[in-house]
Amino acid sequence: MTRVLRLVAIPLIAAVLSLAGCSDKTSASAQASQGSGAIQRPKETSAIPVMVAKVERSTIPVELHAIGTGQAFKTVSVESQVAGIVQEVHYRQGQFVHKGDLLIILDKSPFLAALAEAQAALARDKAQAQLDQVQLQRYDELYKQGIVPKEQYDQYLATSTAAGATVNVDEAAVQTAQIQLSYCSIYAPISGVTGAQLVYPGAAVKANDLPVLVVINQVSPIYINFSVPQQYLESVKRLMVRSQLPVQATPSGDSVAERGTLTFVNNTVDPSTGTIALTASFANQDERLWPGQFSNVLLRLGEQQNVLVVPASAVQAGQQGDYVFVAKPDMTVDVRQVKVGQTVSDKTEILQGLSAGDTVVTDGQVRLVPGSKIYLAKQL
Repeated sequence: MTRVLRLVAIPLIAAVLSLAGCSDKTSASAQASQGSGAIQRPKETSAIPVMVAKVERSTIPVELHAIGTGQAFKTVSVESQVAGIVQEVHYRQGQFVHKGDLLIILDKSPFLAALAEAQAALARDKAQAQLDQVQLQRYDELYKQGIVPKEQYDQYLATSTAAGATVNVDEAAVQTAQIQLSYCSIYAPISGVTGAQLVYPGAAVKANDLPVLVVINQVSPIYINFSVPQQYLESVKRLMVRSQLPVQATPSGDSVAERGTLTFVNNTVDPSTGTIALTASFANQDERLWPGQFSNVLLRLGEQQNVLVVPASAVQAGQQGDYVFVAKPDMTVDVRQVKVGQTVSDKTEILQGLSAGDTVVTDGQVRLVPGSKIYLAKQL
């Protein structure tokens, strides 16, 4: 039995030694081949997938973009025209009111008393005037008959005339008292939206003085104020003479634009910013625009024809200014500095640096350097 185990063990040891020898030979062979470079991968930069587009000539609209702020078409601070005590408030803050709606009632008691006093004085002085007129007529007959001297007649004439003047004064006093009484009922002078409620029943108010009773803003129509660079001033003035310039205003956080027209160009350029202030009017029937609200404003001045354009995504910003990657026929890229104009929709105007027919990279620029190998990809 022992002999059989020995016979089996000897071939196994031989086989193990043989395998070890083969492994050493293989390792040495691999090292030798690496040293000679027989299986080394060539050092090549991998091509980068990009998307490209042709530089072309096109017709683009001339559009100016700005940030505008809403301004009420009219703003009225309603004040009392008489001193008194607030008795009733007939509006809610933030309420839309129409012109002529009742807003506030003041205590009428003092004004009713003043009116009654004026009417009583008028009645008294009318009676006195009638009496003086009768006496004047009597003395007129006596004077004509030579019974009374002229001096006495003149005295009654003056008295009657003065009585008539007193009646006129009393009538004016009655009208004044009626007007003062009418001021106790305060109505909306314009249609619009009321502001915060500033007075409450029991508050004392003065004539044409603080506190303001309520502020009303007319928001339909509404103004939008914005500014554009001064180099467009002549174009704006010239085009306004020909026709109304269309303006669009999109409220912040919204995507639907309101349409209006340019109505005012300021008479002074702001020297600190080099801009000119403009104002556009909007019907604002849905009240989407609001006083003080920011809006994205677009002013269209016309169209430019035969303009070099590229997709806006092709233009990159760098330390030396704007640039693009130009794809060359050998499927490498080069960097080209460009001077750009306006961007409309997804097209950017190229003023300098490219020619029609050039191919520019529109996607994949983040991995590119001058001389990079590229290949065209349908989707990155």
